[in-house]
Amino acid sequence: MKLIKHTYLLLILLVTSIASAQVKFDAKVSKQKLGVNERLRIDFEMNQDGDNFNPPDFSNFNVVGGPNQSVSNSWINGVRSFKKTYSYFLAPKSRGNFTIAQATINIGGETYKTVPINIEVTAAVEVPKDPNNPDYIASEGIHLIAEISKTNPYLNEAITVVYKLYVSPNIAVDNWNEMDSPRYNDFWSQNIDTQGQKVQNGTFKGEDYRFLVLKKVVLYPQKTGKLEIEPLSLDIALRVPTNRRDIFGSVLMTRTNKVVSAGNNTITVKPLPEQGKPLDFSGAVGNFTFDVIPSKKELSASESLQLKVAVKGSGNLKLFKLPKVTLPSSLEVYEPEHKEEVNTTLAGMQGGISDSYTIVPQFKGKYPIPSISFSYFDLKTETYKRLSSEEIVLDVLDGPINNANANNGAVANNGKQPVVLNKDQFAYIKTSTNFESVHSTTFFKTTTFWSLLLLPFLAIPLAIVIRNKKATRDADVYGNKIRKADKLARKYLSSAKKSLGKKEAFYIALEKALHNYLKAKLHIETYELSKERIDTLLIEKQVDAGVVKDFFSILESCELARYTPIDIVTMQEDYEKAAKTISLIDKQAR
Repeated sequence: MKLIKHTYLLLILLVTSIASAQVKFDAKVSKQKLGVNERLRIDFEMNQDGDNFNPPDFSNFNVVGGPNQSVSNSWINGVRSFKKTYSYFLAPKSRGNFTIAQATINIGGETYKTVPINIEVTAAVEVPKDPNNPDYIASEGIHLIAEISKTNPYLNEAITVVYKLYVSPNIAVDNWNEMDSPRYNDFWSQNIDTQGQKVQNGTFKGEDYRFLVLKKVVLYPQKTGKLEIEPLSLDIALRVPTNRRDIFGSVLMTRTNKVVSAGNNTITVKPLPEQGKPLDFSGAVGNFTFDVIPSKKELSASESLQLKVAVKGSGNLKLFKLPKVTLPSSLEVYEPEHKEEVNTTLAGMQGGISDSYTIVPQFKGKYPIPSISFSYFDLKTETYKRLSSEEIVLDVLDGPINNANANNGAVANNGKQPVVLNKDQFAYIKTSTNFESVHSTTFFKTTTFWSLLLLPFLAIPLAIVIRNKKATRDADVYGNKIRKADKLARKYLSSAKKSLGKKEAFYIALEKALHNYLKAKLHIETYELSKERIDTLLIEKQVDAGVVKDFFSILESCELARYTPIDIVTMQEDYEKAAKTISLIDKQAR
């Protein structure tokens, strides 16, 4: 009987030890049914540390947070308890039934997989009016507004749309991404640079807010009637206050994401009045001046002049055509060169446009250029206005005479004046060229030849100096140890330095660098990274207690920084302190 009892006891202990040593790798979700406007948390938990963790493809969700990694390691009555978790926060892209596929990890040389999870996404649900709910706080404290300068403009009249993000003083915005940008159909649009905009104080619905101008757009409607201005949508990562406080009495913040939209806006575009519209009206709307300017009025035949037709002012300068120039047939005219010097601000387009014609007279005589007219719609008086140039007379002083026979021949030849060429036809065009010798020089006995020949002999003293410097440096044992320690610190902290300015990524990288350094320096595994174990090993290696204390304070900063606002100056100080501490540990450890 005793033998049977002992056998049962051994079997129970064996089964218990096997069960306790069993590897567990599970996926857990916060809910399996949620609205399209809600968030889902999924945790991948394991009871033993592993490598090469591969999350599933969240193709039907947007990852709005994570991966966040946490490790729990404790010893109770001599029994070790370990748990490591990777957490993600997901936002569904649409309604429907979806499956979150398997995640995989390698533990002890074996690959483990989680069980797929089915998720049902329903229509949007009402956000509970809970003052402690992060989503409710975000919806009440952050707003995206599109301010439109005018909702009933004329056709081709400039209007501006300014997008402002209003944020409650107790909410902190970390980052935002543009989810959907308006396309401004039926408008000519121009974005205004908003780089360097600063946060300003203002009011929204009678309450104090901070706001930032995100985007400015100038629009010129190209159709009449009701036109839609599509909304701008942002996905904003922010921190909202909770009802909990830290040991110093400061309010703890929690992270959440909020999708905000400026909403659809409709404007009614009025057509330009038909009464008084000139026949030559080309669509110019605004306030303009009109000039026709020749570069010269007296010249010789076969010389050229420039005739500039220019419109200046404010309005839709890029959206209409300048009037054409009509000249006598005996003047040779080339296609005009179009030039625009237009600056677009919140007031609309301002500046000028011009057509520059090159004219070459062929015969002696006086040539009148008739008056040219330009008409536009004046927004101030809401009437059409016409501007006309004065008649210009070109006086060609020298050249062949256009006699009657030549004129008769011109009429017979399709009504066009024949061009008479002479040796000065293009006298005003200058040409230049560069000549190269056809006889090449020999390389032998040149300066380059002697330089390459003597260079190896000149390099011998330099090589001797470099070798002596290296020997002196190798003999400096203490200096080499310092340089090696500094190099090691830079190696482990390189990834953290690349993330400076991105708080969460920086402190995750910094914490990982410190842990990796300890594992390499003290020859320990991840599950042994407890404060007591690290403290004992560093003291045994004769590291100063002050340096050990600084090391633990940096680790505490990494943990605390995830829940408190941190600026880039503090991040830079923590980085330098970490580099200095790693260097000191490496110098002092024996």
